[in-house]
Amino acid sequence: MLAVLLVSGIALTDALRELGQVQAVRGRMQALGGSDRPAVVVDYAHTPDALEKVLLSLREVAQARGGKLVCVFGCGGDRDRGKRPMMGVIADKLADTCIVTSDNPRSESPADIIAAIAAGMSGAHQSVENRARAIGLAISGARAADTVLVAGKGHEEYQEINGVKYPFSDIEVARSALQAWPQQQAQSAHDAGNTRGAKA
Repeated sequence: MLAVLLVSGIALTDALRELGQVQAVRGRMQALGGSDRPAVVVDYAHTPDALEKVLLSLREVAQARGGKLVCVFGCGGDRDRGKRPMMGVIADKLADTCIVTSDNPRSESPADIIAAIAAGMSGAHQSVENRARAIGLAISGARAADTVLVAGKGHEEYQEINGVKYPFSDIEVARSALQAWPQQQAQSAHDAGNTRGAKA
């Protein structure tokens, strides 16, 4: 919806304000942050076609914001193994930065799933098995103008590992990371200043 508003010529700040009034479907292109923080979008995209569509939409958002597009995603275990490298190709092509992580690995090894996704990627990417850590790294490493897509789980409130469904929400993890973002940026700037001072 944000991409449609921007393409229609509506200013980013106006579009974000208007979107704040719309009751979004939880976990479907759900926008968080923006304005003075990275724009984070949580989406259920878990197929090659869905991932491509959401990344194409968010590419326009990232360009309008003057920042980079970061994609955090994985693939479910015990499901269509053939789509894994395809999703790697798509993310590698459309995002500026990719962090490949766990989704619902179920009975499979998360490392094996991540390796299968990475087989489709020719560009640099990070592999971070812990999904909460991957989301946190993507957001803490983003600039205010950047757009971060957290794809694959959307509205789900659990992560299934070895037959156990653990409480987990991409939305809540992203919200926490966004809340910590200003302090992390201030600390990074402070640390950079201390490093420069030590070299002088």
